[in-house]
Amino acid sequence: MALLKRNPSLQSIPVPQEHTMGCAVACVAARCGLNYQKGLRLFSRAQNAWTRGYYCGEVVQALRNAGFRYRYDPYDHDAHHRFLSRVGTIIFIDPDRSYPVGHYLLRVPEGWMNSWVNCPRILPVQAAVQRKRIGKTSFIIYEAE
Repeated sequence: MALLKRNPSLQSIPVPQEHTMGCAVACVAARCGLNYQKGLRLFSRAQNAWTRGYYCGEVVQALRNAGFRYRYDPYDHDAHHRFLSRVGTIIFIDPDRSYPVGHYLLRVPEGWMNSWVNCPRILPVQAAVQRKRIGKTSFIIYEAE
């Protein structure tokens, strides 16, 4: 797959997810400056956006397909807190009442891009930038140093 042009400014244009399990796709698309459908093409199994969603390793591979060097780890406050303020960081939050299977969020200059801010409403799905991080972070995906 050809490398894409990087999105260094990371404009805070929220990308709404178009599939029930597509929050990872929306975060990757926004990080790369793409729309949702172009972001979906970076993933090897598009059908997972409907079925089970994506594991952190699959998100890292999609970002690699776009020319970024990312890694992921289980979130540890002492080791990873500094990455939470870095634009382009993606976190996975634990399942809760609002997001029963967990949810990915993308760090943008104004806060956190949430690809389904009005969950569980399906039509229309709304994306927005939220000032504060929501949920309990269980995994962090960050640009390799």
